[in-house]
Amino acid sequence: MSVVILDFGSQYTRLIARRMRELNAFSVVLPGTAPIERIREAAPTAVVLSGGPRSVFEAGAPKPDDALYGLEVPILGVCYGMHLLAERFGGRVIDAGERSYGSDRLAHADGPLFEGLEPPVAIWMSHADAVTELPEGWSSIAATATNPNVAVASPDGRRLGVQFHPEVVHTPDGARILSNFLDASGVPRDWTPERNLERITEDARARVGGDRVLLGVSGGVDSSALALLLARAGVDHLAVFVDHGLLRAGERAEVEDGLRALGVNLLTVDAGERFLSALAGIVDPEAKRKAIGREFVAVFREEAQRHGPFRFLAQGTLYPDVIESAGGEGAANIKSHHNVGGLPEELGFELLEPFRMLFKDEVREVARLLGLPDAIRLRHPFPGPGLAVRILGEVTSERIEIVRKSDAIFLEVLREHGAYHDAWQALAVLTPIQSVGVAGDERRYGHVVALRAVTSVDAMTADWARLSHEVLDDAARRITREIPEVGRVVYDITSKPPATIEWE
Repeated sequence: MSVVILDFGSQYTRLIARRMRELNAFSVVLPGTAPIERIREAAPTAVVLSGGPRSVFEAGAPKPDDALYGLEVPILGVCYGMHLLAERFGGRVIDAGERSYGSDRLAHADGPLFEGLEPPVAIWMSHADAVTELPEGWSSIAATATNPNVAVASPDGRRLGVQFHPEVVHTPDGARILSNFLDASGVPRDWTPERNLERITEDARARVGGDRVLLGVSGGVDSSALALLLARAGVDHLAVFVDHGLLRAGERAEVEDGLRALGVNLLTVDAGERFLSALAGIVDPEAKRKAIGREFVAVFREEAQRHGPFRFLAQGTLYPDVIESAGGEGAANIKSHHNVGGLPEELGFELLEPFRMLFKDEVREVARLLGLPDAIRLRHPFPGPGLAVRILGEVTSERIEIVRKSDAIFLEVLREHGAYHDAWQALAVLTPIQSVGVAGDERRYGHVVALRAVTSVDAMTADWARLSHEVLDDAARRITREIPEVGRVVYDITSKPPATIEWE
């Protein structure tokens, strides 16, 4: 049973999914126009219609399968979703003439959706359209000083609409409103770390049986937790750590020492030259990811032949990977992840992906229950393609060393200043730009390195980290002093969206 969130293109859709899971309700994201058969497969206990950039009265505006309204489940429409409900049942939606964007307050709020809240209730608006006429029998259950229909309800209270966005932090009581919706809908609240660990362990054991599993590990929390899960579950496995020559400084030793101490059956494959050759001449980010994906698969096949037989290839694929690679959950392809979009159909293994429906923070909680040390569990995420996607342009051995040293210095400075955990992820990027500078009394051109640090929960959204000037100054001074090839350091202050966390 789940909360099915139909995505109509809102930048906040994934936040709705996150908020539902924070409230211990399992949620999935499907395309707004998903056929009713696909919606039924997700076994919805409730449905949420997301916001979106379109107007419901526009030609070609996306709308749900009309059979959705025949399901005996509660529906909550958010912004555009509320307009869909109003129009479908005979109300009127118009262009209000000016965009309402930002904070507002509910002067009036009634009914189960607002149980426990007393006006004024702070909310966050982001829309240009408004419901001016309610469907017959429907009622307004919340209003602001200027809008009488900020929240509406059907006569039986099973279909609800809100003009504001309860999923964003700028609606402080948004979690309470969503929780009230879940309570009124009878949605189970059993999506907990303990239950997740129990479920995925049982599923892995049942699916694998007596067969053997080949596992790709990177040393990050996802693959490390998965390796530990298989070891704790008694699954016959071989964890293959591919040193593709694109790791952070000292990472190979950290991975080997850390995982072997946990009882993981680990094999390290030295494949740096192989990956460097495969990347020669490639500058397009997607082409890099796919080339790396192909090499990973080839290495796994070779190790399977050498140490096999294996039936399964296990991966630490997460729900954001699936969404961003348009892996069946309704999002446009933002970028291909080498463990999702880059895998060929003729893989040769059956995929085992126990974390496929988990967000990063949910995996960290599972890892905590498994006993994964915090040094691994709380370390900053690192992309599967490694430093290749932190080098804009062609990947060469010289450029790898420049970005590796820059990254190591940045992370060391963060630790020295006690700021490592102020960022969810921090990294250095080698740009294709060379900038004029001065070395001694001479003019010279040097590489430009961009530093990036973000705060996030699950990588679906992120804000740039407000690191102190002292931290940034220390990092820039050390990078330009210790790496002669670098002449300038800049700091990326772009959030996600519109940017992604990685530059490629």
